[in-house]
Amino acid sequence: MAEAITIARPYAVAVYRLAKEKNALADWSHMLNLLATIAADEQMRAFIDNPKVVAADLERVFLSVSGDKLNETGNNLVKLLVEYGRLSILPEIAAAFEDLKAQEEGVLEAEITAATQPSDAEVAAVVKRLETKFGKKVEASVKVDPEIIGGIKIVVGDTVIDASVRGQLQEMAYTLKG
Repeated sequence: MAEAITIARPYAVAVYRLAKEKNALADWSHMLNLLATIAADEQMRAFIDNPKVVAADLERVFLSVSGDKLNETGNNLVKLLVEYGRLSILPEIAAAFEDLKAQEEGVLEAEITAATQPSDAEVAAVVKRLETKFGKKVEASVKVDPEIIGGIKIVVGDTVIDASVRGQLQEMAYTLKG
């Protein structure tokens, strides 16, 4: 799905700049989440992907489903995405917008992967160290993956901190092959 986010990012940046200029980040957050939910719906996705559906019908149906929850600019975004065949990337646009908004607010998303479920105290300690390292508030989600064998792996934006046993074994194997 790397391609979808690559396509979605410029739309998200444009919407973010517009929302920030109009002081409407929260409004756009709600509108994009609504649009992403509609676009991710199984029946709507089938409708969007149907090559027999003409753009005018797709636009009309999509806008009627969103009802009066969109402002004029939100409607224009939908029209633009329909015109360029990009309606299916709305979930990625919404996610990228939320990332930009979180960066603006000084909040970073972290994904902590551990071999076993860590205690709340352990998670709090990791979050505190991440906040110190990045100088921003960190909101963490925890995922359990027994395949990392032990230790933890942390992903914060583009930064990966791999302190897992599996990661260390892979690094050792790479060095030995070297």
